Amino acid sequence: MKKINLLLAYLLIFFLNSFGNDFLVSTSKELAAANSLAKPGDQIILKKGEWKNITIQLTCRGTLKNPIIVKPEIEGKTIITGNSMIKLGGSFITVSGFQFINGFAGDDPVISFRVSEKEIANNCRVTNCVIDDFNNSKRLQDNYWISLYGKNNRIDHCSFINKKNLGVLLAVHLDDERSRENFHTIDHNYFGKRIPLASNAGEIIRIGVSEHCQYNSNTIVTDNLFEHCDGEGEIISIKSCQNLISKNVFKECQGSVVLRHGNYNTIESNVFLGNNKEGTGGVRIINKGQYVSNNYFYKCRGEGFRSPLCIMNGVPNSPANRYVEVSEAIIANNSFYECSPASFCEGSDKERSVAPYNVAFINNLFFNTRDSALYYSYDDISRIHFQGNVISPTLKQPLPSTFYKAALLLKKSNTIEIPRTTPSIKNKINDSTKLVSNQRLSTPLSDVPGITYVDSLISQITKITNQAGVKNYQGTSSDKNPFSVTCKTANDIILAINKFEQKNLTINLSGDSFEFDSPININCNLTITSNSSSPIRFSFNKSASAYFLLLKAGNSLSIKNSRLDLEGIKSKAFITTDTSENPNHSWFSLINSKIENTNSIFFNAALSSVCDSIIVRNCLFNEGTATLFNLQEEKDNKGYYNVEKFIVEGSTFNNRKGTLISVLRSGKDESTLGPRFSFVNNQIKDCTSNSTSLVELRGVQFTQVNNNIFTNCNETGTLIEYVDWVRAWHSLKNNSLIKSGNIKTNQYVNLN
Repeated sequence: MKKINLLLAYLLIFFLNSFGNDFLVSTSKELAAANSLAKPGDQIILKKGEWKNITIQLTCRGTLKNPIIVKPEIEGKTIITGNSMIKLGGSFITVSGFQFINGFAGDDPVISFRVSEKEIANNCRVTNCVIDDFNNSKRLQDNYWISLYGKNNRIDHCSFINKKNLGVLLAVHLDDERSRENFHTIDHNYFGKRIPLASNAGEIIRIGVSEHCQYNSNTIVTDNLFEHCDGEGEIISIKSCQNLISKNVFKECQGSVVLRHGNYNTIESNVFLGNNKEGTGGVRIINKGQYVSNNYFYKCRGEGFRSPLCIMNGVPNSPANRYVEVSEAIIANNSFYECSPASFCEGSDKERSVAPYNVAFINNLFFNTRDSALYYSYDDISRIHFQGNVISPTLKQPLPSTFYKAALLLKKSNTIEIPRTTPSIKNKINDSTKLVSNQRLSTPLSDVPGITYVDSLISQITKITNQAGVKNYQGTSSDKNPFSVTCKTANDIILAINKFEQKNLTINLSGDSFEFDSPININCNLTITSNSSSPIRFSFNKSASAYFLLLKAGNSLSIKNSRLDLEGIKSKAFITTDTSENPNHSWFSLINSKIENTNSIFFNAALSSVCDSIIVRNCLFNEGTATLFNLQEEKDNKGYYNVEKFIVEGSTFNNRKGTLISVLRSGKDESTLGPRFSFVNNQIKDCTSNSTSLVELRGVQFTQVNNNIFTNCNETGTLIEYVDWVRAWHSLKNNSLIKSGNIKTNQYVNLN
């Protein structure tokens, strides 16, 4: 009997060790206790509900065969909110199924694979988790969402959506030997919309930093979907060696995969779906020994640094934080469909004076019916070896003899067209693949130009799209149903705006005079319109006030079909954007309207605020003093700015005194590629500004100032002034200057 009892005890211990224990916890103290008690194979289960202002610190240790699993009681029902975060410092821990919403992490990462400098995570996994709009309240308060330390960690099947504040979304750190040659895997994740940050440090993924760029990271980024990732010019920033970026889909992202620092990285078998979206890029190459092969670029329309393919010039004896020259790169078997021209020797200037050398550019395929050039070169490209590249016959640019024009076959699948060569082309070109090594590639180079996976391209895109991120996560949404009211008095307007916060509200002005006692905060998507052709007078007598209308971040203001007399506005500005440094964008439009007697700033962009767009069409600005549009608060020389897109079309400026428009993007940072300014088909009459230009464009990256007529304006002064600290693109065409002053141009202004 004793032997039987002893055997039963051994069996009980065996089964307990095999299946592990479940710790169901409902408080932070219970969670901490479970972490200290957990053994390999155990599960720590967080009770369903809201976990607010919680730091989940995990230092337990599982094994390869029996990891410790930390998960919610019911998936999708355990929500982490408030000032919360997860810190991993153990080994073989799997964190699964949590959702971070309605919160922030402050200066800390939301999820860190490090508890302290001494205690980092190895062989841990974060899977099936969501971080959605979990942003600090101030746009320029910097933090990461994910910080990866240690070795052999994995992030997979997660959804990361709407990061808006300053800081890389996912950062791989190589601080010391414990985190180098880490072999982390980042796979099957969804990286969702990231609005333009209007600043540097808006990357989605960064692997390493310039100080550690000579160390191997060996990080693998594969099978992820990046969609509308527009934070800055770099979607993925590589600043280390021996990384693999493979089989990802980049859909309508305004940026590129950038081999910024470090050597011997591989970018292969990715799909870049630009879909004709402005600014959509591909791959930017810097440093030594980079492989870019077997990638498909579809209707990518970026330019300059964001070209579909960009090969940079280097700095002689470059320090780590500048530009090491491109050498020993292999660019092969890539296909480009209706993409803007590639850019060779990009950034060439007095400092970046070393052209690429020992570069193999082989067996690439280009189909293009809309551009006159295949590439632009800004320095010597004689040391780029071109061989076996095939282009469609419509390209007229003179090219080296090793580019072959040929009729290309088009395979259409769903809405995507895929070019491929005819079998006969193989007999006309030499096999260039023998010139280079295949050892780093999972898909060997082919002697047939273009991508090797033509027949499976659509299924690859579909597979990645379906498998990336957390399944069935619908995201957070707000109720913004439309409402329309008619307002006859100022009190009617105030009541309507307060009643319909967070809604889509249209106010139809039926009165002819509106007198206000206090400023108005616009916390909805507001449209103001009128059926009256007579002036509607707005008055606000508090001259000490900074503004009359405050456009809160995340909302829009549109004024349509209205004639407003603003002589009674005594505050510093009629409209000011959010002054709280909130990371959300706002929108402003003025359509088919007349604005008269503005003696205060009409529209002021507050420090650290960002407008997605300011659009003025078919409007009249008549009489008045002071600046109309003031966007010059960002004076810290870091490349910040206040608006992504500013359009003024078909409008008239009549008998005004003072600056019409002032836009500033200060500093020399090249990661921020805005704002874009368009001033087209306007008439400017009898406008003067004694001490400044009528239109000031300082550091604005892209401008169109075309087909405007200036009459009797600033006759002895300046109409438009361009000031640039980094390279810009300006179109200045077909403008008439009648009894008017001059335009101060620079080397970046194109007069043709």
